[in-house]
Amino acid sequence: MANPIPITDFNDPALDVFARLSEAQLLNREHPEEGLFIAESPRVIGRALDAGLTPVSFLAEDKHVEGEAREILARCGDIPVYTAPFHVLTQLTGFQLTRGMLCAMGRPPLPPVEAVCAQARRVAVLEDVMNPTNVGAIFRSAAALNMDALLLTPGCSDPLYRRAIRVSMGTVFQLPWTFLEPGWPEQLHALGFRTAAMALREDSLSIRDPRLRAEEKLAVVLGTEGDGLAPATIAACDYTVRIPMSHGVDSLNVAAASAVAFFQLGEP
Repeated sequence: MANPIPITDFNDPALDVFARLSEAQLLNREHPEEGLFIAESPRVIGRALDAGLTPVSFLAEDKHVEGEAREILARCGDIPVYTAPFHVLTQLTGFQLTRGMLCAMGRPPLPPVEAVCAQARRVAVLEDVMNPTNVGAIFRSAAALNMDALLLTPGCSDPLYRRAIRVSMGTVFQLPWTFLEPGWPEQLHALGFRTAAMALREDSLSIRDPRLRAEEKLAVVLGTEGDGLAPATIAACDYTVRIPMSHGVDSLNVAAASAVAFFQLGEP
């Protein structure tokens, strides 16, 4: 296990990744092979390691190095582990939001849609879901409620943004996912999926309709916060599906709607 490196200089460039680089800078669109993301807490970091992702450096409370974080650090070989007491670390932007430990990790290459869907019978498609909290919550529901994979349009928030990872409790590392290209409804049809657009329309099927669960391969399509799915997307899908509401409520938050949809339509 690497030896801890006590922090003596808050301006040390080695700490930029944790405290000063934006999500866009970490993503590094010009050189995606050099992109990074930040995972928080031993549990989430452990799930990332289980998925085969590569740690680059750690930032941790000194008391955790021989405590809660010890097992994680023992898995990571000789990489830098920057440490300080909690009251010192809170001077670094954002550290007070963590559970004692941050890990900078290399971004994995995105797999093709065909690989993500190869063994899947139930997939979720997110169209322009821009809030990382919602993306993280949808991943957590998908993992818990029998979905096999997630596909996102380019307008979605990145699942490896720090908040999305935190809200997902690391399930972004447990389910296969990737970004889609234009023409994705036709691509899913070619892969054998029927598509179900979740939309608030009077001519929609009830989510309880037995035809939906009977589909061998089904893609559940969820739209952006507020506006929902684009009309063209709804038109391109095989089914339009509505969650019945009561007490005059007209809609659910997309993350809540996803949990209902996955529970009802996911594999038993």
